[in-house]
Amino acid sequence: MNAIALIWGFAEATLFFVVPDVWLTLAGRDKLHRGLVACLYSLTGALAGGTLMYLWGSQDHQTALRVVELVPAISTEMVRRVREQLSTQDVVALMLGPLSGTPYKLYAVQAAGAGTSIGLFLLVSVTARLTRFLLVTFVSNYALKGLTRWWPNLNRAAILIIAWALFYAFYFSVMSG
Repeated sequence: MNAIALIWGFAEATLFFVVPDVWLTLAGRDKLHRGLVACLYSLTGALAGGTLMYLWGSQDHQTALRVVELVPAISTEMVRRVREQLSTQDVVALMLGPLSGTPYKLYAVQAAGAGTSIGLFLLVSVTARLTRFLLVTFVSNYALKGLTRWWPNLNRAAILIIAWALFYAFYFSVMSG
């Protein structure tokens, strides 16, 4: 379970387009403790992937951006907006941007070019990523507990899969439109 969280955190921080939150909610659906431990593994993977993207962006910025733009739901406009946010808001953009649906990888690949040191990038990444991972895991676990009080035979995994499918249908329609 934790190896999946680690790999998913790394993959999404680099070129995969489905957030590790999907796995984290599944991991913590019955036992919150399992989900919280998975959050730490996912954070570790995300930091490794974020570091890789930061270094790639600092060494070969144009190629890194061209490749990242091939990821579904990432547009040239989104890349421009992140560049602007990083130049005007610096670490605040890195902290809040991924909460708005803008992929973390875009901030990672452009942070060095905006003058953010690797140390500051990683420090803010820990706070931003872990906060979201924990929040999503807690909220989903408690929401599922509430639902199963009303409907005890509810399949928690099925509910999460349906919820994530609806989320991504909406996300891709908004981000691609």
